[in-house]
Amino acid sequence: MDLINFLDLQKINAQYREELKAAASRVIDSGWYVLGKELEAFEKKYATFCGTNYALGVANGLDALRLIFKAYIELGVLQKGDEVIVPANTFIASILAISDNELIPVFVEPNAKTFNLDSSKFEAAITKRTKAVLTVHLYGQISIDQQMLELCKKYNLKLIEDAAQSHGALWNGRVSGGIGDAAAHSFYPAKNLGALGDAGAVTTNDEQLAKTISALRNYGSQKKYEYLYRGLNSRLDEIQAAFLNVKLNHIQEDIAGRRKVAGYYLKHITNPSILLPEAVQRERHVWHLFVIRTKNRDALQEYLHEHGIQTLIHYPIPPYKQIAYRRFNQLSFPITEQIHKEVLSLPVSACMADNKIKQVVDSLNSYNG
Repeated sequence: MDLINFLDLQKINAQYREELKAAASRVIDSGWYVLGKELEAFEKKYATFCGTNYALGVANGLDALRLIFKAYIELGVLQKGDEVIVPANTFIASILAISDNELIPVFVEPNAKTFNLDSSKFEAAITKRTKAVLTVHLYGQISIDQQMLELCKKYNLKLIEDAAQSHGALWNGRVSGGIGDAAAHSFYPAKNLGALGDAGAVTTNDEQLAKTISALRNYGSQKKYEYLYRGLNSRLDEIQAAFLNVKLNHIQEDIAGRRKVAGYYLKHITNPSILLPEAVQRERHVWHLFVIRTKNRDALQEYLHEHGIQTLIHYPIPPYKQIAYRRFNQLSFPITEQIHKEVLSLPVSACMADNKIKQVVDSLNSYNG
């Protein structure tokens, strides 16, 4: 029986080994390692990919979110104590970025089938203090719809995309990261567009926001030793930018490969005890994760482990139930809590061999839990 890893990063990056080595050598030989030509080239290429005027490389996806909120505060668009609507079932980074800027997260239930923020629910959560919506394209599917855009316009809310998991996903011909007012991207190695270390970016069409973030990521400085803001040290270094320049050239191949695996799963997993994810439109989903639901999740995970299949849980505990956020621990969101008890992420990768994809399906269909 073949062992199926959840994600084989070594195999994924081996496809581009020579290109990545050449990129690393180019950076080493250049003698310039921060805020140089590689970053400039990647920012230009990634902005074009997302359909935005600006892309700014930063240290990681969390910092991308932190910097968006920090910049809006510096520009007077937001102020400390303002409320930000956010899905209750997101990864904790979404909440950390809000609270780090002394803003208040307002949790809203997701759609149980798509896992994304439910536009029909969040209008009731809007108050006079609500100034923004942080919508998360969870697992690789665009979470924005027309109702969300109309509500943001009606209440004059900034729409911020947490696009950390959705590189290349589309909605009405627009690419993830180019739909809202600003977007945060993560290039953590396990992402569809992954660096070989931590990396992130912000995309936007807002010139003033871009200029402010450009300074904030560099200690708050636009000119050496002159500081406009109390900034951060959060710069995407040259070697990771060079790696991302290589991998961005191949992202459509990766998306196609993931869609092939997901398509096979959706067609052939027939076990009635397993609830499959819903893809609203094929183009909206890039399948960063393929997440199923089942009542006896832990038993199924153990069963698959015994059959040589590694799975992960994204995520076992909602952010508002974490010790770090004791002030929210008394809150209850039944849909979110049910999702977190039932979700299980299956292996999905453009590098998965057909026999391994079939092995996953056969094991799931033979499960009697």
